[in-house]
Amino acid sequence: MRRKRTTDTELRARTASGRLIGRVRKARIEELIQQNGSMSITALAAEFDVSEMTIRRDLSELEARGHIQRTHGGAVVEPQGDTRLASEERFFDERRNANRAAKTAIARKAMELVGSGQAVALDVGTTNYELASLLAERTDIRVFTNNLRVAALMGQSQAEIYLLGGRVRQKEMSLCGPVAVDQARRLWFDIAFIGVSALSPQGIFDFAFEEIELKHAYIDRAKKRVVLADSSKFDQTSLVQISGFDVIDAMVTDAPPPPRIAAALEAAGVEIILARPAPHPASAG
Repeated sequence: MRRKRTTDTELRARTASGRLIGRVRKARIEELIQQNGSMSITALAAEFDVSEMTIRRDLSELEARGHIQRTHGGAVVEPQGDTRLASEERFFDERRNANRAAKTAIARKAMELVGSGQAVALDVGTTNYELASLLAERTDIRVFTNNLRVAALMGQSQAEIYLLGGRVRQKEMSLCGPVAVDQARRLWFDIAFIGVSALSPQGIFDFAFEEIELKHAYIDRAKKRVVLADSSKFDQTSLVQISGFDVIDAMVTDAPPPPRIAAALEAAGVEIILARPAPHPASAG
């Protein structure tokens, strides 16, 4: 996600009094966070050529004013209305078991979008893992992924699977970094399934900066871009914004989104595909 560079006016302001410099810097920090949805302390320190301690103090002041919300390692846009900040990233098994029925239903519905002979990009995430378990039965598609769990699962079947290279992110068991991104940008996909940690009216979010560039590559190189998200992720933000809704074509979910998110999706022309979880069988009386 591109950041607006520091303007000539701001550079001149750096030569004024210390108080004026601080005001200008904090205003620009707030603007950058509003533009990007989130920013890391490291990136902000590099942008303004100041120490990370200075940025932390600036973020604390902006948070006290209610302009932004601090996170571990950075800050995000202050949530509006009922929007809340998602908790830190949990381990895979814990996330997979949460809302399992909804994720299974979403995966089944998503599989209906995959046509014969297509090249499919599978992102990280527990719902994508559920989708991979279904796609493993198909021999008429090619699957490309940076998800080691997906590769191990599908590698035991007759499915055609390609694994991107890169640095291992151990918590997610994914491959990321410039090698994986470069490989993805040399390919074209018929459809890409994108995993997210949160959705708000501002767009889609994730916990890990390391994953974002590869998600962008999947989005840029796919003819159809589909977000898979169960309804527990609605009206939340997390550490870093992936994008607005304007770059995706469809979202598969298990329940109608809240009004503010539904309006934002409609404005962006995103198709909402509902996948209803199977009802629990009635217990014998």
